[in-house]
Amino acid sequence: MITISLNQIRAQFPCESGWKKVLASKGGTSADMDAQFPLADILESNDLDDTLWCLRCLPEYNSLRRKFAVWRARQVKHFMTYERSRNALDVAWRHSDGLATDEELAAAWDAAWAAARDAALAAALAAARALQKAKLIEILTAGEWVDSATALGTDK
Repeated sequence: MITISLNQIRAQFPCESGWKKVLASKGGTSADMDAQFPLADILESNDLDDTLWCLRCLPEYNSLRRKFAVWRARQVKHFMTYERSRNALDVAWRHSDGLATDEELAAAWDAAWAAARDAALAAALAAARALQKAKLIEILTAGEWVDSATALGTDK
């Protein structure tokens, strides 16, 4: 299970609104700032975006965070009309395992942003939010990438 403390979050200068929510959920100003708690708890007090932001506070999980980002994009891969955009997902996955260069990742990022500007993709991402939350809970609880079948296909 992936855990985090309030001090680990605070050290990365969270946004005020997100910080207030997570702090309140852990007891407010009387909370033990160094106590570790499941990162998945933040999904209950805050939202998916804040939880992913907090995962960034734990650099030892950068690969896992990147894999989750690729997994999210693959859930709407069928909306990507250009092969270049679909290939960008493979490069990003390889980079998360150290098998692609930063330059290759930069090119993949450019392609991903081009795809993200597509209105159909944006709508599909919004519709996939619940599935993404469930997957994030699964990997945060396991503390590692978990391959499992999903309602929208497979993880890879």
